[in-house]
Amino acid sequence: MTLEIDTGSGLMPVHEWNPGGDGPGVLLLQEIFGVSDYIKQRAADLAALGYYVIAPEIYWRLDDTELDESAPDLLEKAMAIVGRLDWDQAVVDSVAALEYLRSRDAGTAVVGFCFGGGLGFNVAAMSPADVLVSYYGSALPQLLDLAPKVTARSLHHFGDADAYLPVDDIVAVLDGAEVHRYPGAGHAFDNPLPAFHHAEASELAWRRTVEFLSRQLPTSQGSE
Repeated sequence: MTLEIDTGSGLMPVHEWNPGGDGPGVLLLQEIFGVSDYIKQRAADLAALGYYVIAPEIYWRLDDTELDESAPDLLEKAMAIVGRLDWDQAVVDSVAALEYLRSRDAGTAVVGFCFGGGLGFNVAAMSPADVLVSYYGSALPQLLDLAPKVTARSLHHFGDADAYLPVDDIVAVLDGAEVHRYPGAGHAFDNPLPAFHHAEASELAWRRTVEFLSRQLPTSQGSE
């Protein structure tokens, strides 16, 4: 199901998973590949736990953003789209989505993967959330000065074989956060595409994510 959220400068399309009830809200932020089938599956996984989940179309202000995940140039095309994105505007749009969730008065979490992991960190620094879960946030090296402003109870996942991130440098700044590192896992290890997926790390990180959410922002269903 989709809805629209007023960003103050237009209506942003947002995918919605509503399990019913008054469970806490989760702002789910996409990878560079958009609100893909993978992101939709993670949203469904969270909704099954009792969370009300929204995943905004962060690329909604851009044209020509359709991606074919089977194409050999998928990563190249996705990087080109991100190169056209106004980061600050994406933060503003995402904050609007978080404020929509906050209006429900049921607790809020920000969960982001890769591009969305960094975006979520920036959003949590700009607008209070109860919980932040960031998977290998790709923009984190440029955002570390915001760390003191992130007051959400936070969980971060990193692959120790991540060729894109200076994981040691990032972890050194994440005081107070729960951090897990996964030997042999590279960047985007939770993504099911064969080029990225690390099955063992993906399974363990997701289990830890569910446990963290159930402790820090429980639903009536708990972690069942």
